[in-house]
Amino acid sequence: MSKANILVVDDDPGLRTLLKNRLVAVGYQVTLTEGGPEALARAEEELFDLALVDLKMEEMDGFTVLEKLLRIQPNLPVFILTAHGGIPDAVQATKKGAYDFLSKPFDPKDFLHRLEQALEMRRLRGEVERLHSLVQERYEFDHIIAASDKMQEVLRQVAQVAATDSTICIFGESGTGKELIAKALHVASQRAQGPFVVINCGAIPEHLLENELFGHTRGAYTGADRAKRGLVQQAARGTLFLDEIGDMPPSLQVKLLRVLQEREFMPLGAESPVQTDFRLVVATNRDLIKLIAEGKFREDLYYRIHVIPLFLPPLRERPEDITPLAQHFVQRFSREMNKEIEGFTPEALRQLAQYAWPGNVRELANVVERAIVLTTRSIITPDLLLPQQQEVQQSSTGLAPLKEARQQFEKGYLVQILTMVNGNVARAAELAGRDRTEFYKLLHKHTLDPGAFKTTKAPVG
Repeated sequence: MSKANILVVDDDPGLRTLLKNRLVAVGYQVTLTEGGPEALARAEEELFDLALVDLKMEEMDGFTVLEKLLRIQPNLPVFILTAHGGIPDAVQATKKGAYDFLSKPFDPKDFLHRLEQALEMRRLRGEVERLHSLVQERYEFDHIIAASDKMQEVLRQVAQVAATDSTICIFGESGTGKELIAKALHVASQRAQGPFVVINCGAIPEHLLENELFGHTRGAYTGADRAKRGLVQQAARGTLFLDEIGDMPPSLQVKLLRVLQEREFMPLGAESPVQTDFRLVVATNRDLIKLIAEGKFREDLYYRIHVIPLFLPPLRERPEDITPLAQHFVQRFSREMNKEIEGFTPEALRQLAQYAWPGNVRELANVVERAIVLTTRSIITPDLLLPQQQEVQQSSTGLAPLKEARQQFEKGYLVQILTMVNGNVARAAELAGRDRTEFYKLLHKHTLDPGAFKTTKAPVG
């Protein structure tokens, strides 16, 4: 990570130069501004680690600058500098949120030591916030069920690539959990203490998407009465997640490519580029190669984002995850709705296991949530699950072929028994009237993992 970036606000050019020389000499990055308005404009566009603000300035006094700076960047340590201050000014500065108060002229060694203390305090505060966020994120990750071999492989890949700064491209159908995997990558990365910034490129009109990504300066267009930091800048030192990047308009693809190549961008109305530093994770449910052939996606951008691809399997390809996922959603939604729901009847579980889930995990979560809202009992019955989908399937296809119906019944039967015995294969084989070897063959035939039916789940840790 780069050295701290310090904002200096002083209308005395001599003192500005002196401060810059001392700070640069010990390795800090320094941004000089002549007064409050310029400093506030820069703070709207760029993140700072610490600010040095002169108390007596003609256009805007230091206390006013302090209050407005903290509205823009609330956690910014601000030092008030003055040649005429006393105890009353120091008390007032502290009440208004200043980190420290320094009287000019100040001893260089003491000055630098106090700056280092403030930056260390900011770092520790950031670490506490990061750990708090990490606990929250890990708690949220307990519904990334990885009972299936395919999901276990995905999580192994996540653990392997998270520590790098390489761009990740997540492929998967809608509802497979692409954003959740992106969060896991962020939390496990070296940028975990930084922000995780998300935007869906397909959900925002083109002219608004550009403004959201890159921001604008004050007066850039009619109604722009204040500068706005875009998401590219908000993601500084963290992760920027661009969901559905295949839907990004071609004109913005060009600008994103420049950001990735140069690590800088131009806010709307700006006269000079702004440097940025973030880790990029993108996701799509579309075939980017096909979009390239159709002229809808830039080939050079594709190779920029397709550094490390991750492929999320649809739920229909990991059926052993359906039951533990459904059980997890029962616990989650019943807790949120303050209802005591034990789980599903065996027939309800069989119904869930046999459904193709075109909407993937998101659809499963919605179905379980709706069932918990509607149920008046302590257990979920088949009539509360997928009624519309069943009607459509029956009316359009009628009866299934005998072989398919037999396979569906057999798999549903196995799911029912494994659920009843909490994944105990010996007990399940006994109830089924089969020896254990034969029962294992049936489980392998239907790609069922008995471990997925135990009460202990395999969440992302």
